[in-house]
Amino acid sequence: MRRIWLAIRVFFLVLFRREVAEAVRAVLEVRTAPPRKAVEPPEVKVPKKPAPPKAPQRSEALTLLAALQREARFVDFVEEPLDDYTDAQVGAAARDVHRNCRAVVRRLFAPQPLVSDAEGADIEVPRGFDPGRYRLVGQVAGEPPFHGRLAHPGWEAARCEVPTWSGGKSAVRVIAPAEVEL
Repeated sequence: MRRIWLAIRVFFLVLFRREVAEAVRAVLEVRTAPPRKAVEPPEVKVPKKPAPPKAPQRSEALTLLAALQREARFVDFVEEPLDDYTDAQVGAAARDVHRNCRAVVRRLFAPQPLVSDAEGADIEVPRGFDPGRYRLVGQVAGEPPFHGRLAHPGWEAARCEVPTWSGGKSAVRVIAPAEVEL
């Protein structure tokens, strides 16, 4: 509100007093004159802080393989030559490895059958099916829906909880560390 009264007052002063009119004109000309080039201060180069080193990246597949080795000795079992062992010895070792691998897979992934029907049951593969959920084998002809016999129900992970790896750069590809008995 004060500015309105000021504008009215200036209006009448400019209208009736020459010296005020010339002062206002001078102020307005200064404000409407083209801006002068501002002198830019010289650039000061601030050294950039180096980015913190990235944590080593490791494949989740290696982390899973390491868990299978740590808890089930899976790699030891697979890499062991079996020629010198009897079937009974291999079977006994396989039973322990199987049980422990199964525990790891269940804990990390909780696999469930993808299709609840039993193997051998007649099922329908719907129109617009996802080829990631159904693999058609045998004589495939025509358009869906397809009718066939369930050869395998498939598997689906109810969760995926692969442990987060926290090792160093030199251990990125280590499946199992060397064990040294003291």
